[in-house]
Amino acid sequence: MTVYRLLLCLRYLQTRYLAFICIVSVMLGVATLIVVNAVMSGFSTKLKDRLHGILSDVIIDTSRIDGFVQYDALGYPLFDPEGRTIPLTPEAMISRIQASPVAGAIEAMTPTIEVFALLRFRLGMEEQTKPVRLIGIDPVGRAAVGGFREYLVRQRGTDKPSFELTPEARQRHEELQRHARLLAPPPPDPAPTISVGGLTIPPPNPQMMTQGMPQPQLHGMIPGYTIAHFRFRDEQGNVSEEPVLKPGDDATVITIGGRDLKPVWGTFIVTDYLKTEMSEYDQTFVFVPLEQLQAIRGMEGRCTALLIKLKNYEADKVRVVEELRRLFCHPEIRVATWEEHQGPLLAAIDIERGILNLLLFMIVGVAGFSILAIFTMIVSEKYRDIGILKALGASHRGVMSIFLGYGLLLGVVGCVLGTLLGLWITANINQIEAWLTQLSGRALFPRDVYYFKEIPTHVEPLAVLLINLGAVITAVVFSLLPAWRAARLHPIQALRFE
Repeated sequence: MTVYRLLLCLRYLQTRYLAFICIVSVMLGVATLIVVNAVMSGFSTKLKDRLHGILSDVIIDTSRIDGFVQYDALGYPLFDPEGRTIPLTPEAMISRIQASPVAGAIEAMTPTIEVFALLRFRLGMEEQTKPVRLIGIDPVGRAAVGGFREYLVRQRGTDKPSFELTPEARQRHEELQRHARLLAPPPPDPAPTISVGGLTIPPPNPQMMTQGMPQPQLHGMIPGYTIAHFRFRDEQGNVSEEPVLKPGDDATVITIGGRDLKPVWGTFIVTDYLKTEMSEYDQTFVFVPLEQLQAIRGMEGRCTALLIKLKNYEADKVRVVEELRRLFCHPEIRVATWEEHQGPLLAAIDIERGILNLLLFMIVGVAGFSILAIFTMIVSEKYRDIGILKALGASHRGVMSIFLGYGLLLGVVGCVLGTLLGLWITANINQIEAWLTQLSGRALFPRDVYYFKEIPTHVEPLAVLLINLGAVITAVVFSLLPAWRAARLHPIQALRFE
């Protein structure tokens, strides 16, 4: 008796063309959810990779603008006889960590200084000023903790990146200096000669005074790519870039330093660019040598953060963070993983993704209501057939299982087709975007906004499984009411007027 249920379900699926409306509704809902999930997951994965690379695995930083200091037993800063705080040097911090039980889980460590500053440079005949985040680093040490050399433009993938100027950059800098001297106002009249006891003393010669003296060292600087480039659209609507800071150009950074936090500044030469494809970093980060920034700010032997890379992040992050918090237990010192450091941003992404999935699942809900309406019509139309089945011995459960099986079959077919369609769109989404852009004449995914070369996608098998499972359950649930009505139908009432 159970074979007739499957035969009727297949019969209805082949002959009831209204059922294809249900299949198409489920298919579109499932495909939409798969594509949106893949794109959202792609953006989220790309963003997390960038954040993880820029911040390293574990960060130890301080809220003090003068860097880490030593504290007494009561938690107050220690001062030297001159009234200055005694620094907790990066070497002392690294030695303390290396002597701890978690030393074997750490692969690399490097100190940094991060402070807000103003970047001034000349663009044509005008002075440009931009607020930036000035970061002093040891380039080799920063590359060891990851997320630095991978994003350099000229030195991408270099084992030992540096702030050294290339011969071309040095030549450009010298030409700019010569041009500036030519445009400079003429020097004042030479000082008169001085006669002392009949001996004539000539005026000092600036050129003779500088002969034999060492030339000043040129300190390099690596600004963010967006800081050094101007993006615009040409007459054809294509996105173009024009450098405003070229290798060899000089720029001045202005920040605060010293005991009184007075303005200090230093001049640096552009040597390379940092291009993370994230506007938040490319338009704010400026890297300079750590020793030079320490000298400018009067922070010799100090740093504001210690970046740590672990050998196995997922396995050791909890143990390492707990031990580091025990070693540096002070309210002014924070020990956090990169995920905790960017907690609000990551939480916002997850919340946005969850809300978007919930809203888009309403498409599957619409398919469920179409199943409810069509099944209700089928039950009303098939009163006589249902009565005959029950008169031949079909049970209430058997009649109900016919419609539940029909709803299950519609959901499964719609999910299979929707999954295939969604995976195909995800795999070819950039080609589809290019075709729609060419057709409409307007970019659906402007590269100058997202700074990505293509739409990032990442298909999660678990998400695809949950979407299919939710769609099938929805199809079955919305077929419950018509199935229950058909099961309650009495055969005598159904055949009374036949």
